Amino acid sequence: MKILSAQDMAAADKRAVEDGTPVATLMHNAGAAVAKFCLRRWPQAGDGGGVIVALCGKGNNGGDGVVAAQELARAGRTVRIALLGAETDVKGDAAAVLGAARKPGGPEFVAISDESELRAALADATLVLDAIVGTGFKPPLRGLAATARDLVAASSVPVVAVDLPSGWDANATTLRQGSADDPASQPFRADAVVTFAAPKLAHVFGFLTVGGSSKPADNFGPVVVADIGIPAAAVQASTGLYWGGSSKAISEVPRSIDGNKGRFGHVLVVGGALGKAGAPAMASLAALRAGAGLVTAAVPREILPTVATIAPELMLTPLAMASDFDGAGLDSSQLLGEPLKAMLMGINVLAVGPGLGQQGETPEFVRTLLERTTLPLVLDADGLNAIAADMDSLREVTEAARREGKPRTIVLTPHPGEMARLTGMSVREVESDRLGIARRFVREYGVTLVLKGWRTLIVSPGGRIALNTSGNPAMSKGGSGDILTGIVAAMLAQYAVDKDGAVPDLNRVAQAVEAAVYLHGLGGDFATLSQDEHTVLATDTVNHLANAFRARLTDEDGFTWITGLAGRNR
Repeated sequence: MKILSAQDMAAADKRAVEDGTPVATLMHNAGAAVAKFCLRRWPQAGDGGGVIVALCGKGNNGGDGVVAAQELARAGRTVRIALLGAETDVKGDAAAVLGAARKPGGPEFVAISDESELRAALADATLVLDAIVGTGFKPPLRGLAATARDLVAASSVPVVAVDLPSGWDANATTLRQGSADDPASQPFRADAVVTFAAPKLAHVFGFLTVGGSSKPADNFGPVVVADIGIPAAAVQASTGLYWGGSSKAISEVPRSIDGNKGRFGHVLVVGGALGKAGAPAMASLAALRAGAGLVTAAVPREILPTVATIAPELMLTPLAMASDFDGAGLDSSQLLGEPLKAMLMGINVLAVGPGLGQQGETPEFVRTLLERTTLPLVLDADGLNAIAADMDSLREVTEAARREGKPRTIVLTPHPGEMARLTGMSVREVESDRLGIARRFVREYGVTLVLKGWRTLIVSPGGRIALNTSGNPAMSKGGSGDILTGIVAAMLAQYAVDKDGAVPDLNRVAQAVEAAVYLHGLGGDFATLSQDEHTVLATDTVNHLANAFRARLTDEDGFTWITGLAGRNR
């Protein structure tokens, strides 16, 4: 799914109309979608007490709100349309739907001209629809719109934003909108957003300000996308960005009835050092839970018994240290001839780095493994630190593979600190231009990059850039990166790589990695929902992967969940 700018969305609307879909039809479909979402998530609102209040502006966004109000009234809810301004100021298609709603039997209607009338209109609200201004609006809010924002902000009534919260800049790529020091710059708060056709930049980069919840999984959404009849060909993105969650669709296809473990890949996790047995164990467990047919952990023989306890299904390969275990690191001679061949027998994806350490020959061990195998490779943690000391070795490997016409699949999964080491920059520099730096890095080194952080970026050698919208701060715990490494390796093994480690379709690599990142975050969201954000452990994410796999991108009502947890009604 593409991520659009405000201009892209306006162009898509225009193309749809030129192709024969009237504005009135789009408006009806949008309003009906909002009503359907409200009835599902707040089924008691306006039913037997209180009123659903649709705050409507004078443009097409207000028209969407009017249609939603009319549909809710038809469903038996008590609804009030509160128009911010005079009815005579409403023009075009918005005027037509307002005229239809004003017929006998429709929702209650009030035209608002001042604050006292606005207060009266909101006094008995149990749900508010924010349909004041939409994607084309440039903040800040003024006049009655700003007054409505302040009154709603001071209340505890839930708010559903139509298209996006009024006062949001659809093109914003910042975490928060408005200035904390300037109340006049603040947008509407919202408990949910129903947008149309595709998410806009602000939907994926920002987050909703939700009151009354202690659970991050609640505080970050939901934002859902409804199909309102705009043809897919009309939706074109100048941003070059995609929503990474859409790639989870590859995991929603049922496995073949005659499937066997050989069809789902064999992952080899190479990691571990003294005191770091947990990292390769967690990566291996995650690979197993994420669906790999077989998983083997190659770890120093001294910690092998500890790693073995993570799961009886895990196979193990002992690694030798160069000499003394405390300082010499892994013995690179294991990567010569027959020992290397034996280690890689039947493997189709490598995951290297969790808990390896950086002692002695270990960095050279990693670089040698990179050079002496052509298997798809996921590098994380100390695997990244090893190549950071010699970035030329990475470039040489990928360039040689391209010259031979067999591009190498290498996935790097750095957090901002590791990215800083890979690029020779400071963390501040990396965070100041995540998109630009990620693009340039992938162009230079020919790898797939997963730059972790708020809205993790997945950048592929073909130029595709995807943003992830799952996950929450409860996942800020040691071991989360190891879990992600295992999931990425497992998804590659199942969906992008054949049994010999060949990659028949490079687009599938991008999809597999994007799906892995999304599933990891979604598992964390489900884990946080079941407990407090302080208590979630990295392994809790693994325990909730089943919820993540089962959750469908598009629910039974046709909503695609960009953020939030599908299927929840409160």
